[in-house]
Amino acid sequence: MMSDKKIKNIFVNGAISPSFISESIAKHSSKTEIGGHSIFLGQVRKDEIDGKSVSAIEYTAFEDLALEKMHEIRENIFEKYPLSCMHIYQSLGRVSAGEICLFVFTSSAHRKPAINACEEVVERLKAELPIWGKELFEDGSHQWKENK
Repeated sequence: MMSDKKIKNIFVNGAISPSFISESIAKHSSKTEIGGHSIFLGQVRKDEIDGKSVSAIEYTAFEDLALEKMHEIRENIFEKYPLSCMHIYQSLGRVSAGEICLFVFTSSAHRKPAINACEEVVERLKAELPIWGKELFEDGSHQWKENK
């Protein structure tokens, strides 16, 4: 059964900045029941494909569907693990090679639930959410990215 919790928006425009990530961590210092955090940061790679270098990825999504699905995953993870909190941020739009495009942050009284929940959220998000990346090459060409 779905709870009446509000569906959270996970999408941010462009890259996720290091200052945003550090502020998110700092905000948890008052939550003294937390003993462990697990953080996953997805970064755009400068892959070389057929002799061409990726300069950026442009992310698009079926936003409403993705947010509904993420809400289901979030509810499921909270039922499965004793988490204090969970934060998920996914870039939309252009993110250059070397920049952060995904930030998943889970917290718990003990490290194991935070680590396991973080890993499961990342895997499910990649497998189940309608989010696509178009690889933009330095020569101006592009192709749709395979989700791995």
